[in-house]
This record gives sequence, structure tokens and C-alpha cells, in this order.
Amino acid sequence: MRKSFVAGNWKMNTDSRSSVELAKAVVAGSAGLAREKVTVAVIPPFVYLPAVVQAVSSSGVAVGAQDVYFEPKGAFTGEISPGMLKDVGCTYVLCGHSERRHVIGESDELVGKKVTVAIGGGLLPILCVGELLEERDAGKTEQVVARHLKTGLAGLSAEKVAAVTIAYEPVWAIGTGRTATPQQAQEVHAFIRKLLAQMYDANLAREMCIQYGGSVKADNAKELMAQEDVDGLLVGGASLKAEEFVRIIQAAA
Repeated sequence: MRKSFVAGNWKMNTDSRSSVELAKAVVAGSAGLAREKVTVAVIPPFVYLPAVVQAVSSSGVAVGAQDVYFEPKGAFTGEISPGMLKDVGCTYVLCGHSERRHVIGESDELVGKKVTVAIGGGLLPILCVGELLEERDAGKTEQVVARHLKTGLAGLSAEKVAAVTIAYEPVWAIGTGRTATPQQAQEVHAFIRKLLAQMYDANLAREMCIQYGGSVKADNAKELMAQEDVDGLLVGGASLKAEEFVRIIQAAA
């Protein structure tokens, strides 16, 4: 049976004090749930990673990074390597978040390189896939998601792919207040699982965790999690409010 997985992406928010306070509040609120009933991760900005890792130590709450570079070291000003993230205590890393794709301009191929190097560096990638509003309106949702998935996992064996979490995030529902209906989320999640079975095998597809991300809140988390193929939630703005984020964790558990 797939274990639920809730991750909070703090994006470019918090400061040195509030990041630690938020992390500690998540630990306190999820005590007895994190690790045993649901996997929980917080994903702060790079500069607060060490402090947040210390704040959640021994709690069952994991820490992830918002991005990674695809080289182990070298003259890449401003970039962060998998080894650096592992060194400060990261377990997870986001790869291909829609803001990296559509604001920063990362290509599908670049995202695939990041997934591969993250696994090689001992990290667990969360591969984000999802369509723009115009792509959904044009009936291209499955086409876009398939491209993201196939390019993001290109060249990876089934053994390595097992380390990946897939996060379906319809771009039109991120930070807009709009949320894909539970049925819309389920349809795409089922498509992803079917595609994974075709790319690898049915057993792997059944075991892989597929999160939903896109204006997730405490009041819609339970209904989203009730869908057969929705295994977890990638939470943005609501993860900055400890009380609401804990309610989302409770819904997933």
C-alpha cells in the first residue's frame, strides 16, 4: 500500500527566525503522524536549510530543497550541487517545479538531468509535471504531462525511478485560488500511473507516489486525498501557515 506524502514548498518566503519557528510548529503539530502514518517534508529556501534540518531533527519530518544543479562541483556560480544538499541534511529535492520551467525557463531536458543527478547524489527527487491553462483548454493535458514524465525520467532504470515521487501540478491552479476538481486530479493521476506502467511495469506504477499540487488547502485536502490515485499533496502557500499545514497532514494521514 502506498504511503501518503505531504510536502510543503515554502518558495521564496520566511527568514532565519520564522523558518525555524515554522519548522518547529510543523513538528509539534504532526507528532505521532509524521513517519508512521504519512511522510512529511518541508522545503525551505537554500539559505535556511541547515537551521531547518536542525529544527526538525529526530522528529520524522524530512527536509527538501527547491532545486539542484546537475554537476557535482565546479565553476557554476550561484548553483547548488546534490552533494551540498546531502551534506546539510536534505532528503528530497524538487525538480522541474512549474515556476522553474515557466518563470526561470528550464527545459524538459534540463529537468531530466537534475532528476538523474539527484538520484546519483543520494537524494529523492520530486518530479513536477503539469500543463498551462491554454494547454488544458486545447486538450493537450495528457500530451504535456507525458512529455514531462518521459523526458524527466529519460535513461533511468526501474530501480532508480523507484526513488522518484511524481507531483502533478496543473499550472493554472498554482497560486490562483483555482484548484483542479478531485475528479480532474484523479483523471491525470490515473493517466500518469498508466503511463508509468507502460514505461516500466505495473508493479512499479502501483508503488510509485503521485502527489497533487495546486492551491491545496486544509478544506480541500481530504477530498483530494480520497481519490484512488492521489497519494499525497505538494503544498505551496498553505504550508507557510503551520496550523493549516498540519490540518492538511492530518487529512492525508
